[in-house]
Amino acid sequence: MGGSRTYPYGSTSAVRAHVLAALGVLKLATADQMHRLMAPGHKDNKAFRNAALDLARHGLVVSEGSARDGNKLWNLTPLGLDAAAEVLDRPAGEMGGTARGAARSGAPHAMAVNETVIAITRTPATATRPVPRQQPALMAPPATGQEPALGLVLEAQGMGWISSWSTEVPLNLPTNRGNRAGVRADAVLQAPEAGLPVLFVEVDNCTESADTLAAKFEKYLRYFRLKTKNPLGSESPVWRTQYPSTGREGHPPVVVVFNPGIRTGPQALKNRMNTVMELTRLVWSGSYHGVGGGYGAEERDGYYGYADAIPLLFTTLDRLQTSGPRDAVWWRCGHGQWETLPDALTNPADHDAWYARDEQRRRQRDEEREQQHQEWAAEKERRAQEPAPEPEPAPEATPCERCKGPITGPLGYDPEFAPPEDGRHCPSCRTDLHQQYPTLRQAVFGRRSRSK
Repeated sequence: MGGSRTYPYGSTSAVRAHVLAALGVLKLATADQMHRLMAPGHKDNKAFRNAALDLARHGLVVSEGSARDGNKLWNLTPLGLDAAAEVLDRPAGEMGGTARGAARSGAPHAMAVNETVIAITRTPATATRPVPRQQPALMAPPATGQEPALGLVLEAQGMGWISSWSTEVPLNLPTNRGNRAGVRADAVLQAPEAGLPVLFVEVDNCTESADTLAAKFEKYLRYFRLKTKNPLGSESPVWRTQYPSTGREGHPPVVVVFNPGIRTGPQALKNRMNTVMELTRLVWSGSYHGVGGGYGAEERDGYYGYADAIPLLFTTLDRLQTSGPRDAVWWRCGHGQWETLPDALTNPADHDAWYARDEQRRRQRDEEREQQHQEWAAEKERRAQEPAPEPEPAPEATPCERCKGPITGPLGYDPEFAPPEDGRHCPSCRTDLHQQYPTLRQAVFGRRSRSK
């Protein structure tokens, strides 16, 4: 493709805008990375190489070195940073630096961050012009023993776009000498359309100690705890002045993308992840609140509160590149299994889970009570349908020993003035006996009641 006097390498304005946007976010990238991030539908990265060369002639980009794989690294000049801010529609003050000098060492960490952004974004391979999109049989499976070329077709759906990302984001902490960057996030993703109002990303090349990596999250926690007063006088977190609410209890999520490469084997990587998880337990674990079992529960129950906890997630770069971010490639500390991102971001054993258990107990108790009422009603109806039992005959009263009449006295007799009952005589006989003259023995020793 022929060029012009202004752009001798024949680049188009669209591809030059792609280069500016990619470098405005990534700060430092190869032409191949910009191609896979911005327009994987292009046949190859030649259009991006030509665009970078044309932009370099105008002083917008510069190459100061190569990556460790030999590809030339490009970064923006101060003039190019302003041009990238225009393309991304961002204030120039939010663009960060130009990464001058970083390419001289090969920038292995920056390359891993770029690959992470590409693997999560997975820009659809839409047809572009003027370079025609490669037209292989995309629906046909690759031949046995062959794999599709890296970066040509990204079938799995990604999250966000280039404008959803920011890299090398300082999270300032106040000190006696003013603000300083307590921690610098490798990347920040804001993709509300994917359920991610904000996600902080740390990329680990497994070159520093596990203690050093774990210490970063204590700084994250200090930053998330910072409060500021709003115009109404109430306090709110400082991070909310820059990012929207996550819609979940707790601080924003932070994900660690491990990139062991060929330096760290599978078992060593597993050990490293377990060590970091244990060292950061106080950061990601919630605080337990023991409460009663709730409605009708005899045993005690409780839940974990995550108001002061960071959802800490692990994944690996190769998992993201192979399966994409919407598959079960996320390991939430405290969950114990690989999950999709929505499941991983759900707080385990929180108040909502306790409330669901309590509601289940309430429904079970209501069902048991309703069943008991039904049984009672059925028993009452059964008894109502049974014939009434015949009354039992009254027991015959013992007759009076003296007159053989009823011991209660004749009908109509008023026993009010009769002597006390003795169980042997009727009131009339008790009166007669009481009025008899006593015998000599009774006069001397008194009347004694006879035993029954």
